[in-house]
Amino acid sequence: MRNFLLSLFFFVNLAWSQDYAKHVNPFIGTGGHGHTFPGATTPYGMVQLSPDTRIDGSWDGCSGYHYSDSIIYGFSHTHLNGTGVSDYGDILLMPTMGEPSFDNKSYSSAFSHANEKASAGFYSVKLDKHNIDVRLTASTRVGFHEYTFNKAGQANIILDLHHRDKLLDGKIRVIDNKTIEILRRSEAWARDQYVYARIEFNVPLEMIKAFASSEYLGNITKASFSKKVKKGEKIVVKVSLSPTGYEGAKLNSTEIKHWDFEKVKKDAELLWNKELYKIEVTSDDKDKLAIFYTALYHTMMQPNIAQDIDGKYRGRDNQIHQAEGFDYYTVFSLWDTFRGAHPLYTLIDKKRTADYINTFIKQYEQGGRLPVWELASNETDCMIGYHSVSVIADAMVKGIEGFDYEKAFEASKASAMRDVLGLEAYKKNGFISIDDDHESVSKTVEYAYDDWCIAQMAMLLDKKEEYQYFMKRSQNWKNLFDWEIGFIRPKKNGGWDKPFDPREVNNNFTEGNAWQYTFFVPQDIQGMIHAYGGPEKFEAKLDKMFNSESKTTGREQVDVTGLIGQYAHGNEPSHHMAYLYNYIGKPKKTKEKVKYILDNFYKNAPDGLIGNEDCGQMSAWYVLSSMGIYQVTPGIPKWETTTPYFKRIKFNIDNEKINEISQLTTAQELNRIGGFYEEAIKSSNYSKYYNIIPVPVIQAESKSFKDKLKIEIKSQNSNDEIYFIINNEDDYLAKKVFVKYTKPFEILQTSTVEAYVKTNQGQSNTISATFFKKPNNYTIDIQSKYNPQYHAGGPEGLLDGILGSENWRKGDWQGYQSQDFEAVIDLQKETKIKKISAHFLQDTRAWILMPTEVEFYTSNDGKNFIKAATIQNSVDPKEYEVVLKEFTALVQTKAKYLKVVAKNFGKLPEWHQGHPYDGDAFIFIDEITVN
Repeated sequence: MRNFLLSLFFFVNLAWSQDYAKHVNPFIGTGGHGHTFPGATTPYGMVQLSPDTRIDGSWDGCSGYHYSDSIIYGFSHTHLNGTGVSDYGDILLMPTMGEPSFDNKSYSSAFSHANEKASAGFYSVKLDKHNIDVRLTASTRVGFHEYTFNKAGQANIILDLHHRDKLLDGKIRVIDNKTIEILRRSEAWARDQYVYARIEFNVPLEMIKAFASSEYLGNITKASFSKKVKKGEKIVVKVSLSPTGYEGAKLNSTEIKHWDFEKVKKDAELLWNKELYKIEVTSDDKDKLAIFYTALYHTMMQPNIAQDIDGKYRGRDNQIHQAEGFDYYTVFSLWDTFRGAHPLYTLIDKKRTADYINTFIKQYEQGGRLPVWELASNETDCMIGYHSVSVIADAMVKGIEGFDYEKAFEASKASAMRDVLGLEAYKKNGFISIDDDHESVSKTVEYAYDDWCIAQMAMLLDKKEEYQYFMKRSQNWKNLFDWEIGFIRPKKNGGWDKPFDPREVNNNFTEGNAWQYTFFVPQDIQGMIHAYGGPEKFEAKLDKMFNSESKTTGREQVDVTGLIGQYAHGNEPSHHMAYLYNYIGKPKKTKEKVKYILDNFYKNAPDGLIGNEDCGQMSAWYVLSSMGIYQVTPGIPKWETTTPYFKRIKFNIDNEKINEISQLTTAQELNRIGGFYEEAIKSSNYSKYYNIIPVPVIQAESKSFKDKLKIEIKSQNSNDEIYFIINNEDDYLAKKVFVKYTKPFEILQTSTVEAYVKTNQGQSNTISATFFKKPNNYTIDIQSKYNPQYHAGGPEGLLDGILGSENWRKGDWQGYQSQDFEAVIDLQKETKIKKISAHFLQDTRAWILMPTEVEFYTSNDGKNFIKAATIQNSVDPKEYEVVLKEFTALVQTKAKYLKVVAKNFGKLPEWHQGHPYDGDAFIFIDEITVN
């Protein structure tokens, strides 16, 4: 024991003497679109104590702070690092002087960056309004405040539980004149978040003002704690957090048993140095050191410990549980972090990697599935895929211990076998089409990778049947690969969606376009190269991507930044692409691209990140790539390599076989970092892929038709045999018999065509497409201009008899922004009309609001119209659930022409999250019917 303590003392003092924390600049990423915060936190800590300059929930205010701001509203104890959605900002405190106010415009204060400092575990600022100096630091579960009042008078500490997100339940309980207990239950991104807190003052304070309302059962939810102070007097505050209850907060407060600010600050720095010490880089360039160590710091700000000191935590079932043998964590931005951050953790933090997976398993046991984007023990269902399985598979193939492999496989399989988010169609057809779900392309290719990860687990556990099943599913990317034009692209109703522009950002992709998703086949890179026609053609495709015009079309997507051609480093789907040149023997091109990104997209400045930090992923790419390594395929224990960015890099990691590298270190030596290369060599199965027969393509001009419609069916190879069947209402009792397809054919009525491909190797999935004969011969002349993203198949889509669903992202609705909708329908002859209807959709969060009113007009000459009815909207614009509404007028008239006018809501109001962007509402209309 004595020797162990001496070794620990030596390690801690060595880490402290090196002082890597001094290189950390927490302001990197607080400007631009980095969405980071500058406040005080410890590695993976529960508390993130930071100033809040944004209370509007805006995109650039996701972390609560933006460097362009000049007002501080207060200091809250939880913050998200670089996300794209706002939440947290719990337990706000703000020091003021004079008469206390609960109006945040009154208790907020101007500040200057000249009077602001931040370092690892520390933040300070001067509040100009009342000349108050604020210093903040933290332990894992306790925030520590020091307020210096530079004027004599009445000092106040405002406590506001209504800050930022929606308060569901709140309680401020005064225990004595130095102690307060708090419950804050809120709804935002996390729909039901619990935060308990214990606030302790170093001096007695009196609650002289409070706010309570019947909405919270008369509980106090705002309070001011005050005392008379002399000039220069300090008040020190400790705030401990707990997800479980008041007792948990009280227990967690014992992390800091004193009132010595400098000691807490020094302890926080020591914790940071202990973690940052794991990777030593050498450089004469102070900016590069700041960028590297801030990047490493950003990767260690989350996931966050989410259990009390005694191991109690709030689970996915909202019950209190006891962690046994592991630590429970939260904040898993897995769509982002599976790519680089989690592979980095397998290198520098194997114990926490096991803890993360144990957390996943508990969430599966308590909530029925693995986390997708978990926040405060809530599943946000943000982003796509089930990328927990990537983290699990990668840990298993690297031999990381400390979790139940069998249970992890069970959880992974259960998550992949659900029938939600397009998975039902994916399992049945081998791909997701626009008709099945939005973001269909991205979901298909990411599910395919995740399925490959599950197959690797099955291989390790000797589950042959499951291995074959999931390996087959991992090839589903081929069903969306258009072999004629060389792109992964969306399908609709059995055929390719048209028109197609690979630069277009739309609802068929997750924060990207076809260029950025065409290269996401990490589980079958050799198969992808073969699909393009071999190494030379694949190289040409990569070159074209990097050399194309750096401009996207379609929807404005704020996440798509850092463009090199169509490569977008500011968003995660592109992060592996520079390393793909290694697979075709062109490492110089990988080196060139990686160095360009390291040189140009990371800076020692507030706008030093080219895109959202995304919970450490943007920085993890920098950390790994600057070491000359990146794991293109988590699940294969092998790095892709390039020349290290720094002259000398030293690893201080337990059991690390490679302790030091330089720019002369070989690729084989780099691949021994982490000791994973031997594991890759041991297994010869990673390159064994199961080919599938890609499904055929059923192509027609449109989904609906007037008289007849030509149908063509194609397969990837000319010698493939295609079999098909036509089902329609006239032969619904007939026995299904598939016949061989030889040439295009025509249909004359509403029909469903089914088809499959048969080869010597097997048979593809059977797919289907349904074509509708229009219920009328009306034509329409739309006076307004619809957004090309939301066209519903063109003007005739409003008269085809096909109603759109609540999932408007599937493309069945027409969208009109900043304008009224107006259209004239030609009924072709004078027609007796009893009822006119127009269908509209509202999704307030997506800026889609019901028209304020809808007017119907009739005419016999198409020029002179008579108003038949005006229907007022009755749907509350603040209704945040998706609403479908049929605006209907009952009339008794005859007419040849019908005009429909829908009045746009206009500018988004102040309460709407789009108001700061001066946003205009959309009108979404689908079907117009006449009876």
